Formats: sequence, C-alpha cells, structure tokens
Amino acid sequence: MKYVRSLMQKAYRGQGGFTLVELLVVVAILGVIAAVVVLNVGGFMGSGQTDAANTEAHQVQTAIIAYMAYNHSSTAPGTTVSAATPGIADDYLVDPGKLQATYTYDTDGAITAAVATTGGKWDGCVFVNGQWTC
Repeated sequence: MKYVRSLMQKAYRGQGGFTLVELLVVVAILGVIAAVVVLNVGGFMGSGQTDAANTEAHQVQTAIIAYMAYNHSSTAPGTTVSAATPGIADDYLVDPGKLQATYTYDTDGAITAAVATTGGKWDGCVFVNGQWTC
C-alpha cells in the first residue's frame, strides 16, 4: 500500500495546472472569434432595414397592379401613395397609414420615385432604380 501511495504522489507532483502562456493563447483565440462575430452581426442589422423597405415598395407595386386589374385599366393615374395622402392604391393595401414612404408612379403603374417619411423607419434611405438602399 505504501508503494502505491508513493507512485501516486510522484505521478501528481509535476502537474500544477495551465501555464500563463496557455491561458493567454486561449484568451487571444476567444478575442479573435468574438471580433469576427461582432463584425458579422453588424452587417445583418443594416440589411434588415433595406429588405423591409424593399418589401414595402413591392407591396405598393402589387397594390397598384391590383388597382389596374380591378378597374380593367392598362394605365394608372400618376398619383402618390403615402401615409399622409390617400392614393388610388390605398384600397389594395392592408394598412396604408403605416407606409414609411411616399411613392410616385407613372401612368403604366411602375414606381418612378419614393421619398422616405421624415422621422420614419426608412429615414435616411435612398430609392434608386426601383430599390431602396439604407
């Protein structure tokens, strides 16, 4: 029994834990991983606003097409659809009062311009070539 105990003490004598260098390497690796994750999450936040703005524009375009189909018309008056001013496509939107921009479309029903509502969700976004960029 005494022999087994002395062998166990010899086996455990040289093991005291991690060295400072090993701990610093692990902390550095975790820092690099955290930096990569934070930078990637920041990119997702901006794209969500742009996607939501483009979805709204698509819904307005769909409402204009629905107006033209319901009225058996190949043209739509060049009016504006906005949260403040009722437009011809308002009847085909679920809640036109919650639109975040004013949309102008030509007689063919294509959206030609859009301006974000001041202080709204898309404020600071730009509508170019049929797409929002935030």
